[in-house]
Amino acid sequence: MDKATYETTKYIKGPMHQSLRHDSAHKHVAGSAEYIDDIPEPSGLLHGALGMADRAHAEILSIDLSAVKSHPGVVCVLTADDITGVNDVSSGGRHDEPLIATDKIEFHGQTIFAVIAETRDAARKAARLAKVEYRDLPFWTDIDGALDNGSPLVTPGMTLKRGTPETELDKATHRIQSSMRIGGQEHFYLESHIALAIPGEDDDVTVWSSTQHPSEIQHIVGHVLDIPSNAITVNTRRMGGGFGGKETQGNQFAALAALAAKKLKRAVKFRPDRDEDMGVTGKRHDFKMDFDVAFDDDGKIHAIEANFAARCGYSSDLSGPVTDRALFHADSSYFYPHVKLTSQPLKTHTVSNTAYRGFGGPQGMLGAERVIEEIAYALGKDPLEVRKANFYGEKGSGRDVTPYHQQVEDNIIMKVVEELETSCDYQARRQAIIDFNKTSPVIKKGIALTPVKFGISFTMTAFNQAGALVHIYQDGSIHLNHGGTEMGQGLYTKVAQVVADCFQVDVDTVKITATTTAKVPNTSATAASSGSDLNGMAALDAARQIKERLVAFAAEKYGVPASEVEFLPNRVRVGDQIFTFGDFVKQAYFGRVQLSAAGFYKTPKIHWDRAAGRGTPFYYYAYGAACTEVSIDTLTGEYLMERTDILHDVGKSLNPVIDIGQIEGGFVQGMGWLTTEELWWDGKGRLRTHAPSTYKIPLASDRPKIFNTRLVPWSENAEPTIGRSKAVGEPPFMLAISVLEALSMAVASVADYRVCPRLDAPATPERVLMAVERLKRA
Repeated sequence: MDKATYETTKYIKGPMHQSLRHDSAHKHVAGSAEYIDDIPEPSGLLHGALGMADRAHAEILSIDLSAVKSHPGVVCVLTADDITGVNDVSSGGRHDEPLIATDKIEFHGQTIFAVIAETRDAARKAARLAKVEYRDLPFWTDIDGALDNGSPLVTPGMTLKRGTPETELDKATHRIQSSMRIGGQEHFYLESHIALAIPGEDDDVTVWSSTQHPSEIQHIVGHVLDIPSNAITVNTRRMGGGFGGKETQGNQFAALAALAAKKLKRAVKFRPDRDEDMGVTGKRHDFKMDFDVAFDDDGKIHAIEANFAARCGYSSDLSGPVTDRALFHADSSYFYPHVKLTSQPLKTHTVSNTAYRGFGGPQGMLGAERVIEEIAYALGKDPLEVRKANFYGEKGSGRDVTPYHQQVEDNIIMKVVEELETSCDYQARRQAIIDFNKTSPVIKKGIALTPVKFGISFTMTAFNQAGALVHIYQDGSIHLNHGGTEMGQGLYTKVAQVVADCFQVDVDTVKITATTTAKVPNTSATAASSGSDLNGMAALDAARQIKERLVAFAAEKYGVPASEVEFLPNRVRVGDQIFTFGDFVKQAYFGRVQLSAAGFYKTPKIHWDRAAGRGTPFYYYAYGAACTEVSIDTLTGEYLMERTDILHDVGKSLNPVIDIGQIEGGFVQGMGWLTTEELWWDGKGRLRTHAPSTYKIPLASDRPKIFNTRLVPWSENAEPTIGRSKAVGEPPFMLAISVLEALSMAVASVADYRVCPRLDAPATPERVLMAVERLKRA
């Protein structure tokens, strides 16, 4: 190799820890990224639409579908009688979520039949022509209604307990009993749910689904059609957003498409419009937290009891693990000497709520921050002072055990918070805001600095596993497949960087291929922030296997020790000889070396006993802190995000620029949850916030005017994760709690900070205005 060639190959493009753009970024911008609705339509494609109930809770007395069937273009109308297997698409195995309702309706919009037609327009028009006779039943759509009517739980609740709070609550100097309401949230992914099913010979069916969990789609389709999983192939190249909304909610669309495709022996596509998608798919759970806390003059918590009641909808879906995780994070970053936490997953006559970024963690953490805020206002202290007084201590300090009895071994929250406090000049700015509020009669400002400590792993231990498949072809190009799905978060790019780094080749050498159940079986959902952790390690395992074979081959062929075989940027050194990577691989092929491997990874150390409420459900914690400054108009309740400073811990980042994008996006989405995004059902049980006209997500113009985001520069995961990185999907979402706390301070200034404003979420302008008026009277 000549010197000029050597100089150009001193480094590879896209190793681990290097900023690299998203592999599809240019396609997103140009509109050339292919989503399911962009796939060329198969010959004879049919389209499906849902026939939806217009009652919240009722018995079905009769259904007349004659007008539906006779509508021009209609090919078939599916009812429960057409289901060849089990009429159930529930994810938790409780068999409480029928694909097509038969005798009872449990939420407004529930599917009672499906129309298959030559065009999507014909299917949708026909679906509205059914004549259904109902007998109405009592219903409730919110937590209060569920509690007042003695609603059953959709799944058993959980209790976490340590110490003896029942006796210790009386022993501290101060005690507060209060409550908080925490709203839900619509996922509002840009690509709605969609499924395309293509029938094959025998039992075979191929399903293209916009899903975070291809293996679950495969499992559900198999049960509904009564065919084995080996007959079903599920493909997902990319989603136009997911955020948890495509973990289980795609089940019904994929199952209906596959059912119709096999029945009619033609390809079938289901693509609901935005109104239908929002009406029939689950949301973030809203909560009502009631708490009783005892604390001393310094604001240090001595004992606490809290109950988290959740609106879960009509079926269990993922409400069990979601409400569990709310309890896991009801400590936020704080040590509770005596604690009891309970959950109530309540049944309501609304669509079944589901996974959403943070998976219950944001609701639990927000509840903890309300407790801190109540204490601060009761004692006349800066909430940050109270936060720091209650932080977990170092390992072995006696203040390092969670309510679920896991020891916090990697605590860096105090260092992160104090570093941000200094870098954003929090103390001086807070004093300046207090001075400003004294002289400004209408505009009031607020500032808050809040922490994040988020546990990483699925709390269902079995889900913490992943597989990957790596091929190297004779020309040195690499084919990568794994069980993770791409929803815009950059997972494919990160895992490709892992493989490129292992072989020391440019990342362009690695072909990223669609997630498919035909290559990697039994995958877990891309959720719980663990996509990179799990799939990156599985891909590395596969790459290492091939690499070891290549080293052994070269050592034997050239008679050198294995230590003399070195992978350099885009080439391989064997003794004193250097080959390009492609030439070396071709030699290995002719030497009959296996150039393919299946990798596997399972997360170590974790275990969980739900009944006992103790264990080690999390492999490690991700930390962060955000400081937000706001201003409010006390005459209208309107507000502006003036500035946000973020310092977030991602360990040793696999891709800093993608991680910063995740942090900023998560913050803005969390800001929407806590400010403008409000779900509302009317007196007939109808979701009225079902479109962009009535449901307000944040725009680019709503982001903070000054937005500073930094990664913790000194952090490196103490656990041997992929590249010593940390998860970044969900933890940043909770940085937005600083927004609600800052709004709260601005409102509190109206009463000279003597009264806790008790702002419920979302803090819409109307809610802020009502809080201002309430505090004026106080």
